[in-house]
Amino acid sequence: MGIRSFAAELLPQAMRPAPPRMDAPTEAPTTFAALSEQLQYLTKADLKRVREAYKFADEAHLGQYRASGEPYITHPIAVAGLCADWRLDVQALMAALMHDAMEDCGITKVELIERFGAPTAELVDGLTKLDKLHFNTREESQAESFRKMLLAMSRDVRVILVKLADRLHNMRTMEAMVPHKRQRIAAETLDIYAPIAHRLGLNQTYRELQELSFQHLYPWRHAVLSRALQRARGHRRDIVDRVQKDVEKAFETAKIRIGISGREKTVFSIYRKMREKHLGFTQVSDLFGFRITVPSLPECYLSLGVLHQLYKPVPGRFKDYVAIPKANGYQSLHTTLVSPLGTAVEFQVRTEAMHAVAEKGIAAHWMYKLDHGGKKTAGSDPQTLGATWLQSLVDIQDETRDAAEFLEHVKIDLFPDEVYVFTPRSKILALPKGATPVDFAYAIHSDVGDRCVAAKVNGEPVSLRTELRSGDVVEVVTAPGARPNPAWLNHVRTGRARSKIRNYLKTMEQEESYALGQQMLAQALRAEGLSMPRDDPASADSDDKTAGKNAAVWQQLTRWSGARSAAELLVDIGLGRKIAVIVAKRMAQLLAEQGTRPDAVTLTLGHFAADENAPKQGVVFIDGGQEGTVRLATCCRPIPGDPITGYLGKGEGLLVHTADCHTGRRLFERDSERWMHVEWAEEPVRAFETGLVVMVVNGKGALAQVATAISQAEADITHIDMGHEKGTESAELRLLVSVRDRAHLADVMRGLRRATPVMKVSRVKP
Repeated sequence: MGIRSFAAELLPQAMRPAPPRMDAPTEAPTTFAALSEQLQYLTKADLKRVREAYKFADEAHLGQYRASGEPYITHPIAVAGLCADWRLDVQALMAALMHDAMEDCGITKVELIERFGAPTAELVDGLTKLDKLHFNTREESQAESFRKMLLAMSRDVRVILVKLADRLHNMRTMEAMVPHKRQRIAAETLDIYAPIAHRLGLNQTYRELQELSFQHLYPWRHAVLSRALQRARGHRRDIVDRVQKDVEKAFETAKIRIGISGREKTVFSIYRKMREKHLGFTQVSDLFGFRITVPSLPECYLSLGVLHQLYKPVPGRFKDYVAIPKANGYQSLHTTLVSPLGTAVEFQVRTEAMHAVAEKGIAAHWMYKLDHGGKKTAGSDPQTLGATWLQSLVDIQDETRDAAEFLEHVKIDLFPDEVYVFTPRSKILALPKGATPVDFAYAIHSDVGDRCVAAKVNGEPVSLRTELRSGDVVEVVTAPGARPNPAWLNHVRTGRARSKIRNYLKTMEQEESYALGQQMLAQALRAEGLSMPRDDPASADSDDKTAGKNAAVWQQLTRWSGARSAAELLVDIGLGRKIAVIVAKRMAQLLAEQGTRPDAVTLTLGHFAADENAPKQGVVFIDGGQEGTVRLATCCRPIPGDPITGYLGKGEGLLVHTADCHTGRRLFERDSERWMHVEWAEEPVRAFETGLVVMVVNGKGALAQVATAISQAEADITHIDMGHEKGTESAELRLLVSVRDRAHLADVMRGLRRATPVMKVSRVKP
């Protein structure tokens, strides 16, 4: 299965080029003797260590068989053989032989460390699933195992190379499995492992994993397309033959030494193109192409000139991945030419070193380090191949505690389509297709993303949701007080940006909920005649005699509530998961047991806190800045100056209604314990939306005059609904306007009434 040299199949034996070393999948060994033949690049001492690992694995798997009936040890040998094809080092080969020992045979990590050393044991541990832990669902277990493996991979890339070899051999030998299991494994491979192989530049493995997954997921479709492709080969025999001859002759005349081989689209790539572009099989024109390898970098561009003189290039189909490599290190020149028979033929031009990286990606590091006496070739250092993405796994993990969410972020970053954009200082950044200036800002630095307020693309101001295109020069405008907008989550494309935004919003919500919970519990305690005890007794002075009492009370209270700490309990109160009044009554009982009695003055303040002259420490003040935990009801849309009250929804934070809101009154009648006293802060930090109904004379320019009147009153229109009535003398405009307070709203309404077409203005009431 996988890619085969198309030209080699069609050309006469005498004219066939030497078979490419890396295009065809190698047959994995099934015995240690066959494996030993592939390990000739190792020293005798290393070969001895590999043999010891084989004996250990053979004993561990004794009596175990695969679904096909073969001894289980044939699978680890085959995995090690695939790793040997990449010329991996002795530790990786030992880990490949023992990769299932911990999971299936009960071998412990300590045993492996004692027998084979810590590095090998760490590799095996990174490849072991978390089956020994308890998870509620299979998906949860799978996501947590993926997270463990990917994080182990970020520390040592050999983990994923062994895992990909393991998955590739499993995919090659799945015929003995039951159909539903085959489909599940194939879908998982197509979603996760194939994109990871592509992200790390292992294109040969990527293509074969895709092809095998497609064959097991959709066997009928694969069979139909395979037959169609087989017939197409015969129809294109003359084209391939003629193009091959013309190219060889042109390069011989130019005196450039080349290697040329045919390359054919996989069945899966044809299927994907047919689906994405809604094409029939006969409409897919680029079923085959040629790969040309040259000795040096300058000859890549000389070869391009030879090809463009030979055949006419198709406009817009040239890509230079040599000057601007892909994020996974891939380098090549791509051009599509029109053959003498009018068909499009793609050519890829690259050096031998580029070809090694293109096919083997990160694995090319080990091959070239050993094959060339330790000399590193351009692009073969694993620190430069996929290093940015590997580091981003650690960054995402730091901000994402949920395994399913972590896997979601990783999947986002596995899409291969990319755009290449420039910073104002001409640094190139590779971003996924559809990326926005917000993705760009977070790719530069998380602080730049957090403070992003505007962007310029090619010197022109653009919206932050604008999709970037290759070649754009992007400049981000920041402001010190800015913070991420939750709406950005609908537009960002990178896992890094998404995890950073989510983490920031969660952190802000926790902080706001904590502060709100403190206020609410303090207010409820005053009604019991008690002052709020310190919730962090550890921070008290050592000579504070109340510190120990406070600590004991908080410990008992958190155990009673089911929270893990006092801080978590206060956050739960702020989010409405716990009712402050009930928690306060329980705390009062605990304090009474320790001898603390209600204070008459505090009790009086608690009962009369609503009085104008009484201190209002228990009142929650609304300034518009608590967006995470305090929301303004959309039924009545309160603004500063309106009498308001607060409803504590379960897990939803505080919902603020106007005092005369009918919806709020119904909620109060149903659950009065969840209502609390709230007031507007003296200096709100932002503007607030409210609804207006404007009746206008239906005529030319009416909307423009309404907008002008609102603008002159220094307010903004955030939404407008004009209805669907046509041909009537009047029209009703329903607007959402952003104002500072009721006084500002009154100015806006006076300005509207003075406008010529306006007949009536009123505020929307529920």
